Amino acid sequence: MTTPDIKTDATGINLTPIAAGKVKALLEQEGRDDLRLRVAVQPGGCSGLRYQLFFDERELDGDIVKEFDGVEVVVDRMSAPYLAGATVDFADRIDAQGFTIDNPNAGGSCACGDSFH
Repeated sequence: MTTPDIKTDATGINLTPIAAGKVKALLEQEGRDDLRLRVAVQPGGCSGLRYQLFFDERELDGDIVKEFDGVEVVVDRMSAPYLAGATVDFADRIDAQGFTIDNPNAGGSCACGDSFH
């Protein structure tokens, strides 16, 4: 399912305007303008792979950088195939809170929702 107010790019990761706004607010709290949101996939969790979202100032060889409403999102070359077409959103509801990732490449997830395969 895609959010109607974002442009979906099947070759890379997407960031909703709500998520971009939250990232901007967090960066302002940090007081640094050299950080970008890095989204990565690492081995781990019940289902084999786990998402990592963190602020990073590093530039790694092969990084893919996209900009959304003034927010730079970085994906390393090893994680890129797992995140192609994925959408990062931010939820603040009773049933979900924090950043969420809707990933068409995930075949399934564990019961706790912390990892995927």
